[in-house]
Amino acid sequence: MDKIPEIIAYAKKKLQEDLTGHGFDHASRVATLATQIAKKEAVQLDEEVLIAAAYLHDTIDDKVVPDVAIALTKLQSFLKEINFSAQQQAEIIFIITNMSFSKELEAKANLSIAGQIVQDADRLEALGAMGILRTAYFGGSHQHPLHDPMIKPINFTDKKEYRKGTTVINHFYEKLLLLPDKMNTKTAYTEAVRRQKFMEAFLSEFYQEWEPENAEFF
Repeated sequence: MDKIPEIIAYAKKKLQEDLTGHGFDHASRVATLATQIAKKEAVQLDEEVLIAAAYLHDTIDDKVVPDVAIALTKLQSFLKEINFSAQQQAEIIFIITNMSFSKELEAKANLSIAGQIVQDADRLEALGAMGILRTAYFGGSHQHPLHDPMIKPINFTDKKEYRKGTTVINHFYEKLLLLPDKMNTKTAYTEAVRRQKFMEAFLSEFYQEWEPENAEFF
């Protein structure tokens, strides 16, 4: 675990200026959630790989970096410099290049247990109060409309179309509310369902406030 402080420093440097909801605070929470899930599930895994993948998963994401290939090359060099084994390097890179929702639109990768847990932790971050705020933050940064009843949610089947986005509210139906059923572990599924219910309550309130003439506020 002696490499983790360097991993944290690297992630902080790469993510500290992010304005899309994928900053260092997000990475830190994913690492904490992943550690908690692994402990609850009582599984055997390489904890260094788990934590490293959690902190680094967005440092090569096209939502965050302008050139994924360059970011990936720099990360691979960094992992080698701080003496991760070749096996650890390969597992970390495989996890973070294959764990995203958009990646799974085209093909689902066979992630290791560490990868499955980091994926669950990242997806929990897209749910609940944090998920609501991050969705609005991301949508605003990309100038997506907040809501338009005439624009219906899309069942995306490829990453290119998914990246275009529709509206902030549609994103709940296009991705977020689908996540609980995609969890890999029982621990994450239980928490995902709790957060999902919170989001559904939020949406109910949102629709009332969106059309106050039809609401029963007063």
